Amino acid sequence: MVLPSTHDVALAAERRTAARLLLAHPLVTSNGPHSDTFPLIRRHADWLAQRFQQVFGYRLLVEASYARLFKAGLGPGSGHRLERPSTGTPFTPRTYAYLTLALSVLVTAPEQILLSQLVADLRAAAVDAGIEISDTGRQAERRTLAAALRQLVDWGVLAETEGHVSAVAEERGGEALLSVDRDIARAVVAGPLAQSRDGADLVRRAADPGFGGPRTYVRRRLVETPVVHLDDLTGAEREWLRTRQRRESQAFSELLGLEAEIRAEGIALVDPDGDLTDLHLPGTGTVAQAALLLVGRLVDRLRPQDAGHPAAGGRLVIGVPAPDGLLPELLDELIEEYGRRGNWRRGLVEDREGLLAAVLDLLVRMRLMAPAGPVRADGHGLPDGYEDAAPDGRSVTDVSGARGPEGPGGWVLLAAAARFATTVAVTSRTEPCTADNAEASEASRADDADPSAADNAGPSTADNADHVTQEPPR
Repeated sequence: MVLPSTHDVALAAERRTAARLLLAHPLVTSNGPHSDTFPLIRRHADWLAQRFQQVFGYRLLVEASYARLFKAGLGPGSGHRLERPSTGTPFTPRTYAYLTLALSVLVTAPEQILLSQLVADLRAAAVDAGIEISDTGRQAERRTLAAALRQLVDWGVLAETEGHVSAVAEERGGEALLSVDRDIARAVVAGPLAQSRDGADLVRRAADPGFGGPRTYVRRRLVETPVVHLDDLTGAEREWLRTRQRRESQAFSELLGLEAEIRAEGIALVDPDGDLTDLHLPGTGTVAQAALLLVGRLVDRLRPQDAGHPAAGGRLVIGVPAPDGLLPELLDELIEEYGRRGNWRRGLVEDREGLLAAVLDLLVRMRLMAPAGPVRADGHGLPDGYEDAAPDGRSVTDVSGARGPEGPGGWVLLAAAARFATTVAVTSRTEPCTADNAEASEASRADDADPSAADNAGPSTADNADHVTQEPPR
């Protein structure tokens, strides 16, 4: 066997580094936070463009000052939202409206523009589009507008030459001089806007893999989500994955340094380095701690006893419905046991409905829980004309009823949650501890009967979480 040369190893490492960066940050600028890696993207632009197109059906545009990887969607409920960096608060529909209106103005704006003029042009664009926006004089509305403009600064569409975009949120309306990069503004939007009838149609069209069909969609799903359960895929997609999962595992390892963990219920891509992660579980903060504790108790309560691999005569269990009232009941127990004597945020502890909503939101994004309802295997969210049956009548794993009995509303605990079943160690305040005032540490343990899903990466591949410790926020 011929071993690769030192040059070949270094070349593969450079390309892998550049590919991982683009996967995690689809817009990279020459003077932005990842400017040190931007030369690698430029150096390997042709190879990267070819590989992203072949593997994921993604288009890569590399210019002198920026690189833009045009990703595609995954269908309803699979988007990656924008958040305010200072608070982690998700963008509201109003924030997205301001963001898109600002982009519509900036693609033809002069190279420099006053903040006040940008706001005026934005309001005029809203009128032309028939969009009603609230009075930007209101404090809450000004902050929402400032969040949208701050996102454009972070992307490199705007540069704060004098002053800051946050001045728009000031009581008397401050001023700033902004520089505009029209090329980046034009490269931000990736979805098929012109062909879409409305927002829902845009989401469906963006998820259409085109000529790549099941192959392209499955690869996108694997790399963009923490874990792929089998009923997240159509019959054709499950059939393709079944026959190629080992080969695909090797390809993901070579291209992105990710390791595939394959279980009866699905597959997760694990990132040993952990630097592709955009979600954390275990993690710090009240919501992350409560989520880890809650999912552990749910696994203990709801773990099925008769699950097994269908090939061995077992019953495939991808999800177990949570009985009505169980979630708030368990959260109340956790608050009494840990929240009140620990350092959980008082506002969240007192607002139990709000805390439960935040915890469930995190668990859904981690693909550990899901609202009860139709799934992709049932034809939910498929683009028009998409072929969902396995070709030539080939047999595929039957996933019907794998999430338990259907019911109106409610929540389903997914198989990947077993990866986060926890043990709790309570430390006395008088004993030495690695974290100030630590009350509980959470150690995750893998369960051989269920698929793995840990931290998701770039935007959402799984991190390796075989043995991790949860620490309270400092």
